[in-house]
Amino acid sequence: MSEDSDRNGLPQLADGCVVTVGTFDGVHLGHRDILRRVQERAAAAGLPAALVTFRPHPLEVVNPTAAPMLLTPGEEQLDALADSGPLAVIVLPFTATLARYSAEEFVSTLLIGRYHMRELVIGYDHGLGRGRQGDVTLLADLGRQNRFGVDVVPPTVDDLGVPISSSAIRTLLAHGDLDRVRRGLGRSYSFRGVVVPGAQRGRDLGYPTLNIELGSVRKLLPPEGVYAVRARAARGTFGGMMNLGPRPTFGEAGRSLEVHLFDVAGDWYGEDVSVELIHRLRDTTRFATVDALIEQLGRDAESARLALTQA
Repeated sequence: MSEDSDRNGLPQLADGCVVTVGTFDGVHLGHRDILRRVQERAAAAGLPAALVTFRPHPLEVVNPTAAPMLLTPGEEQLDALADSGPLAVIVLPFTATLARYSAEEFVSTLLIGRYHMRELVIGYDHGLGRGRQGDVTLLADLGRQNRFGVDVVPPTVDDLGVPISSSAIRTLLAHGDLDRVRRGLGRSYSFRGVVVPGAQRGRDLGYPTLNIELGSVRKLLPPEGVYAVRARAARGTFGGMMNLGPRPTFGEAGRSLEVHLFDVAGDWYGEDVSVELIHRLRDTTRFATVDALIEQLGRDAESARLALTQA
């Protein structure tokens, strides 16, 4: 996979390519079907495959108050795309100037002029250009005028027959429905961050924790609570449990991300960690005494270990 964010295009696309365009937040199963179609069409035509995406999310520019928190901000999106096969990932800075491009200008100036598009693959509900005016019908017309193919991918539905979408997954996550989020994404929901120093309360309680600072302020998190998790880092993969939220027993209202890893010791400060959310164990609770909290943490650890064996 290669990434491009400059103004000159990618040399490997000079002879033409098969393109898809979109924010692809979450890289969910619907996105996977589109990328699979891009790969198939590219292989059939003997051309490279390319994904054109944007940073920041377009709504952060055109309507900031409506801009969503994101499932896969920044580098998390590239992580999710890593197993997509040969794919040029073109990250366009989304600016006020780009927001004013009509669908025709976006296609002619960028997709054809810069990236030499021969075929466009889009989802059934796609909207391209200013005001999302470039719908399936308009893009098909542009394809006929400019001699590029347009392939429309139908919706991918979940086990309830509901189309899988980034907005639907955000809603499920906000309600804490990790099982349906997992089914929509095709993987467990996760976040990335760096281990930073904390108050070391967990160590005093017998449950030392990694205090995680998120890699992006735009990252969407599930409801506060205690979760069974799986952490991945350069040194390996480890099961554990996480507190997401305040520490009410100690009168601390600020939200924290504290991960206790099972059977792990050592200094993790400064390490990049990816944390998968496996199962929600309980709400965040204020305990009358520290001893009562320690007893509950023991029960949480047992529940988390069991959840990890069943994941």
